[in-house]
Amino acid sequence: MQSHNREMKITDLDAIAAKVRSGARLSREDGIQLYEDAPLDVLRALANEVAERLNGKDVTYVVNRHINYSNLCKLDCFFCAFARTRKDEDGYEFSLDEMRERARDAVDAGASEIHMVGGLHPDYPYDWYPELLRTLRAEFPSLALKAFTAVELDYFKDLSGMSLREVITDLKNAGLGFVPGGGAEVLSDRIWKKLFRKKIPPTRWLAVHQAVHEAGLRSNATLLFGHIETTGEKVEHHLALRELQDRTGGFVSYIPLRFHPNNTVLSHIGIADSDATLREIAVGRLMLDNFRHVKAYWIMTGLDTGRLALSGGADDFDGTVVEEKITHMAGADTPEGLSEGDIRNLIRGEGKVPLRR
Repeated sequence: MQSHNREMKITDLDAIAAKVRSGARLSREDGIQLYEDAPLDVLRALANEVAERLNGKDVTYVVNRHINYSNLCKLDCFFCAFARTRKDEDGYEFSLDEMRERARDAVDAGASEIHMVGGLHPDYPYDWYPELLRTLRAEFPSLALKAFTAVELDYFKDLSGMSLREVITDLKNAGLGFVPGGGAEVLSDRIWKKLFRKKIPPTRWLAVHQAVHEAGLRSNATLLFGHIETTGEKVEHHLALRELQDRTGGFVSYIPLRFHPNNTVLSHIGIADSDATLREIAVGRLMLDNFRHVKAYWIMTGLDTGRLALSGGADDFDGTVVEEKITHMAGADTPEGLSEGDIRNLIRGEGKVPLRR
């Protein structure tokens, strides 16, 4: 159990639990109390109660493959270990043919989804991206194409000279089926200015996802935790996501992402432990009352913590992944992929029912 600076009154926790069970919305103050004072075992049990009310004992996963099409990037964010320039020996970029071959490998292995994100490539023209989607859709029509973060979509607007709405419509027509949630980091102007000021600011990330939802596509939402953020900033992040979800209903899953500091300028801060990660998942589940799904992204949580999260608020275990580069370049020691059998066994081990999505 995580220790805390002050003890939470039982009456306070009972009051929060009563709000959760009645369907009342938690406040900013409630969120801060859950982060700072709630006993972890009690918090996890309450979050699991909510997850099972929404989804029963089902835990979903997908047979998928991550393909990071290039790590060449025009930006140099302080927390990023992935981005490279053309001067770096380990910079890479995949051609359309190489992307097709990786997709073929994934389909042959039973994958139903491809997850494609990359850096803001300094040279690819805008047309490369819809062409990538058209190429994969033509050859693998049953393959779900999840691609391009809000940061990439905003960059494509600048590359193409089109409006954001026109870009999203163009990519949707080319085969884009879903937008991942990366690039939000923490929706805080302070953190944006300190850690990733060359990327789009928090208000823009929210605006891009609103445009995605208005175009008829759905997306995920993330939070990068375990660096310089405060408790209050994380709760404000939840409130911003919740407010946008109230308006659009377009978010499918919330995904807390544990920051991996190795090979970044923040390598001195260490990594959030298992208890902190489990608390993050549980608080997100309780604060985001209009999100049906919370994902334990095992690549970043670690396998053991990800498994435990399934009985503490999470109801999705992501997927087989196969070839993840972004987190592993920041020092992750998880496997780059799991078999479907491995995932099903992990889910059953927590008393849950594996359900392939």
